[in-house]
Amino acid sequence: MAKKTEQQGAVELSETLNKSEAFFLKYKKPILIAVAAIIVIVLGCILVKNYVLEPREQEASTVLAKGQEYFNAQQYDKALKGDGAGFTGLINVANDFSSTDAGNLANLYIGLCYAHQQKPDWKKALEYVEKFDTNDDMEISPASQMALGDIYANNDQLDKAVECFKNAAQMADKQAEENTNLSIAPLALKKAGIILESQNKKAEALEIYKDIKKKYVNSAAFQDIDKYIERASN
Repeated sequence: MAKKTEQQGAVELSETLNKSEAFFLKYKKPILIAVAAIIVIVLGCILVKNYVLEPREQEASTVLAKGQEYFNAQQYDKALKGDGAGFTGLINVANDFSSTDAGNLANLYIGLCYAHQQKPDWKKALEYVEKFDTNDDMEISPASQMALGDIYANNDQLDKAVECFKNAAQMADKQAEENTNLSIAPLALKKAGIILESQNKKAEALEIYKDIKKKYVNSAAFQDIDKYIERASN
């Protein structure tokens, strides 16, 4: 019985193999073409990544670095429009390298430059900030987050402003010794509280002011926090 079953299985296997072989022979040409196409696509992707995308990303990062230098030196016009000595400005970086992470980050710096000028252009700042894709998970400093809050606040996007100020405080605390930053964090939270008050969300503002009084005792924001607590309590 077992022998008969084995023989039957062998016959079925043989028939299956014959069918598979016949199928391959029948469709050999389209199958080989499809396989070749997949190989070409894979190789193409590898070549594009290694010889186009990565070098372009590197080039964009190098150019962006110069703009960051001018931004950090508070030379916002040079950062935006270039220095006439090889660096063409962050606006060109954003346009010329729009498909790169560095080009994306340039949009953020452009927005911050417009916000930090002697006469801030809040509309221009918002225009570029909204082009910045935060999904790239670029490292944004707490100070930049707070500047984003100012941009949104000055464009009447108050909920986004509050979110940015809270993020700025959280990030600053995370980077600080003993998780307590005494400069950016309390100031950002106070700004969030003031906006919440303007939205008649006094309970939320009050909680923030109480947190400032409890946690940031040695900060400048602590000095007059009782005034804000009293105001939000009424």
